[in-house]
Parts: sequence; structure tokens; C-alpha cells
Amino acid sequence: MKETAILQAYEIARERYAALGVDTDKVLEQMQDFHLSMHCWQADDVKGFEVQAGALSGGIQSTGNYPGAARNIDELRADILKAKSLIPGTHRLNLHEIYGDFQGKVVDRDEVTVDYFKSWIEWGRENNTLLDFNSTSFSHPKSGNLSLSNPDKGIRDFWIEHTRRCRDIADEMGKAQGDPCIMNVWVHDGCKDVSVNHMLYRSLLKDSLDKIFAEDKKYMKDCIEGKVFGIGLESFTVGSHDFYTAYAAQRGKILTIDTGHYHPSEVPGDKVSAVLQFVPELMLHVSRPIRWDSDHVTIMDDMTQDLFFEIVRAGAMDRVHYGLDYFDGSINRIGAYVIGSRAAQKCMLKALLEPRELISRYEIEGRTFETLALIEEGKALPWNAVYDLFCLRNGVPVGDAFIPEILSYEKEVTSRR
Repeated sequence: MKETAILQAYEIARERYAALGVDTDKVLEQMQDFHLSMHCWQADDVKGFEVQAGALSGGIQSTGNYPGAARNIDELRADILKAKSLIPGTHRLNLHEIYGDFQGKVVDRDEVTVDYFKSWIEWGRENNTLLDFNSTSFSHPKSGNLSLSNPDKGIRDFWIEHTRRCRDIADEMGKAQGDPCIMNVWVHDGCKDVSVNHMLYRSLLKDSLDKIFAEDKKYMKDCIEGKVFGIGLESFTVGSHDFYTAYAAQRGKILTIDTGHYHPSEVPGDKVSAVLQFVPELMLHVSRPIRWDSDHVTIMDDMTQDLFFEIVRAGAMDRVHYGLDYFDGSINRIGAYVIGSRAAQKCMLKALLEPRELISRYEIEGRTFETLALIEEGKALPWNAVYDLFCLRNGVPVGDAFIPEILSYEKEVTSRR
């Protein structure tokens, strides 16, 4: 698309939105400060770089066998940088512990230190990319069905030590980059079939978390994540949403809302204003579930748009951290990064462009007809012209122009792996 056409379309959009009291120039400035935390595990189907790594396990699954997955840390970094070059704005990188720079060494998870992430810290500095972090309880001989809630004290202590060390690493990352590293704790713990020890498992998980969080950290923030069920663990989940919501509220922790971790009839967006009454901040893991936590690539579906609208309407943009969490191995993986990231940005842009002050006034005044009418008309406003200018200003392809760039990268790089 020619630059003149993009600018002309934007001018028309600016006038349309201005008539409703929306300043599109201000929204573009807000979009520059909207930073996604891109998930490293999309590039390699959650394999990681442990020498002793086994098959993916622990209630999760990556489907598909599209050729060209990253096989080592250099390929993963190259793929991430390629994806970032096609996404407007500046964005963070979310690392799982299994993606350490182990350099061929066997390092068990209760032995990991920041030394194995120093090259990541330097990479982030060189590539203007802040880092976030995750402990990793799955795909390990001691994972089983229970980790932090395991009645076996030896196994439980192993995972407590692992998670403590991950907090140490996250703290060092945050200190080095001059910005808090957001560390997520999610464990897959659950039961495949009927269980009578729910209280036992949950009391053990609570105790394990208390031990993990006992030491305050200055340069990182803790978040905790619940789930409905995991594959092979369908009957009972120890770390349910009720458990973690209560724990986060009582302990002042960030609650993670993973859009794939709810019943299909639940609305994740509605949880924003509810839980922010009681917890300091939220972390998002944005994916697209189809019937279950299938982690399909994020698109502009109703669920994702509603989520971002609720954040903006709540005035909570500065209390939410925005991460992506899908791992689709059935399509071009760099393409998956770009589609999902740009979709999340578009959802946020549309939310920021909503004439919410006018709509809110109508609603408070009881003018329900005008409220609904304006919400519906807003869906057809030329928001895409604003996003096109956002891409242009950031020097990335506008519209579908990123497709040939990804196909070229596939031809020259990933297809040769």
C-alpha cells in the first residue's frame, strides 16, 4: 500500500473519531507504550534446550509438525527477531526456564542459576528487549501428576527449590534491565481420575507457595496462574482459579488470566474489573481455545476483543501485563507469532479508540438506546486506517505485506533446517 493512501485514509479516520471525542493521535502514542511479552515457546513447540529433555508432558500438548522449528538457541533467537521485525512497537520476551543457555551441560532444575541466562540478558540488551520469566514444572522425570502439591516431600522440595531459583534468576534479570521481570508460576498438578485428597493437595500447594515467596525480591514481580484441567489430568486441578484468586488476593500477588484456561462459557474479560478490586495487578496469557486449552493462534475474536475493551474501560492499562501464550506447530511458526501479536495489538487499538466517555455518560444517564447504538456503530469505524499508520510509523509492513516476507524467510532459513 502506498504511503499517500495510508495517510489519506488516516486523515479520514481521524475526522470520524474526532467527531465522537476520540483523539487518534493520542491513541497512537498510547500504542507505542503498549508492549506485548512474546512467548519464546512458539518457535520450537515447547521443547527447550535441556540436554536431558524428554517429551512434552504435564497436561499440555503442542499439535502439528510444520517443518522448520527452531532446534537451538541461535535459531530460536533469529526467529524471534524476524517476528519482532514485522510487529510494530517494542516488545518483551517471555522465557521459560528450560530455554536456558546450557551449552551442552546437564543442569537439573533444582541447580539452575542466572549464569545460564546471562547470554539472554545480554541478548535482550543488544536487541532492546526486556525479559520476563517462568518456572517449568512439566516435561521432567519428577513432574508426574503432582509437583508442588506432591505428598512426597523429596519431590515437593525439588520443585520448591527449582521455583526459588527461578525467582532469583528473574530478580537478576530485572536488576540488569532496569525494569521488573514478571515471573509466572504455573504448575500442572492434578488427577486423571477420582480423587479424595483435594484438601491435602491444596494445603501442600499453599505451603509450597508460602515457602517459595518467603523472600521478598526487589527487581521482579510474582504472578500465579490457575487452570480448569490439563490433558491427562481431567478430573481435578489443584491450582484452580478459586485457589489462586484467593491466594493472590490474600498474599498481594499478581493473578494471571490465561484466556485458554476457562470453561468455554466463561468470559475472561469480565474477570478484570472483578479481581482488580482485590489484587494489585494482572498478567495476561492471551491465546485462543477451541473447546479446550488448545492454544490456537490469537485472532481478533470476540473473547480477545472483549478482554482488551474491559481493561481500557476499567482504566487499568497500567495495572496489566500483556503476554501471549499459544504454541501452534501446524503452521509457519513465525507467521503464528506475527498474526497473534498483531491481532492483540488491533484489539487494544480498537479498545482505545472507543468513544467510552460518551458511551459511559449515556449509560449513566439511562440512555440505553444511545449507548447500544454507539457501541454498535463503533464496530464499523475505520480503526484499521489507524493501525496501518501505526505500522507505517514503526517501519513494518502494512496490511498483508508481511506475508511475502515470512515466506521468503521460510524459503531461505527455516526450510533448510
